[in-house]
Amino acid sequence: MRLTPVEQLALLDEAHQLYVLRRLSMPEKRGLVAHHWWHAGQLMPDGDWRIGLILGGRGFGKTRAGAEWASALARADGSLRIALVGASRREVLEVMVRGPTGLMAVAHADEDLVCYADRGVVEFASGAQAFVYSGHNPDGLRGAQHHFAWCDELAKWRYPQQAWDNLLLGMRLGEGAKVLVTTTPKPLPLLKRLVADPATARLGGRTRDNDSLPADHVAAMDERYAGTRLGRQELDGELIEDFEGALWTREGIEINRLEKRDCPSFSRVVIGVDPPASAGGDACGIVACGLGADGIGYVLADASVAGLPPEGWAREVVRAAEAWEADLVVAETNQGGEMVESVLRSVDSALPVRAVKARYGKGRRAEPVSALFAKGKARFAGIFPALEDQLCGMTGAGYEGPGRSPDRADAMVWAIAELLLGERAEPRIRRL
Repeated sequence: MRLTPVEQLALLDEAHQLYVLRRLSMPEKRGLVAHHWWHAGQLMPDGDWRIGLILGGRGFGKTRAGAEWASALARADGSLRIALVGASRREVLEVMVRGPTGLMAVAHADEDLVCYADRGVVEFASGAQAFVYSGHNPDGLRGAQHHFAWCDELAKWRYPQQAWDNLLLGMRLGEGAKVLVTTTPKPLPLLKRLVADPATARLGGRTRDNDSLPADHVAAMDERYAGTRLGRQELDGELIEDFEGALWTREGIEINRLEKRDCPSFSRVVIGVDPPASAGGDACGIVACGLGADGIGYVLADASVAGLPPEGWAREVVRAAEAWEADLVVAETNQGGEMVESVLRSVDSALPVRAVKARYGKGRRAEPVSALFAKGKARFAGIFPALEDQLCGMTGAGYEGPGRSPDRADAMVWAIAELLLGERAEPRIRRL
């Protein structure tokens, strides 16, 4: 039985393995382990999908996935015409074609690719051709015809919709035409429509999913950006958008963010509580906020919990109050009435609780608190992804999601309103 190159290499001792590997070209090395190049979220499935979308963080391997996909198509059929569309012609050539994970880099050892940069044409060893186009020049795609297309970093295209429309109109060579989009997400309308379309074949993942990246780089990026809008978009590959008429925006939250160590001392701390209607329903919103010596209100912690019976979430409220040496617990009683206050006191009879009842809808109630953040009178002392998602779903007309109820957002609104729009204070809770 004839051994594969990988099996032959495995028979050598370590010194000879290193000797062989150091003398292989990059295409030869890639060809040696070509069947092991992918990780989860990179390999497009077989099937009759027409539009494929790989949303991923930076360094996830989107370009590698696109290059391998296009190369495999060209390798199998020498008659193909493939469109390569990027943010600019230069990026197509320098990233998609000549880049470290582009078409030339993933070619097998016995495959010679020829790139005619001045003509914008790439010729594969099989005879298939790929053509270079720019999202900055939609008219360049007008009239062109292709079997397949690979679109990279669609979120960077200057004219995404026009270029996309002209591309799709030219996908008319042969049966089973497919377009693969590989991009870091941004909330542009075209990308949001592709994500929302159930017919789109979707893959992707986070920067940290690529275990070939330097561990110290991944750790450094996580430490600096994890949980922020930039990190969730650029590292986690999330499509994060603002709702029309939202009372909080992602940009506004980032502007009003600082680290806890940079906060002043607090003259007063309040725990806001939005209890669930039932143990199996929504989460219990539990948010700690403090009034700084500078007169600014700070969001300090999101201790919200889900799936607990009343005694369970009440214990979490008491735990948060003790941890932050809170002066007061403000609990909404619209859902549970007197039960909310009594269950909290059953856990800690000395807990200073103020029961509050909402007279207006969630949006109207949140508007004055939103205005405090807009004026810089309230800030976020840390990163609170779940809370921030809910805040960005709050509009003057109500709540747009995620989820059914803005429990965390409601809890924060009650706490900030008490600190900056209320008047009374209570004795401070201290851990014994």
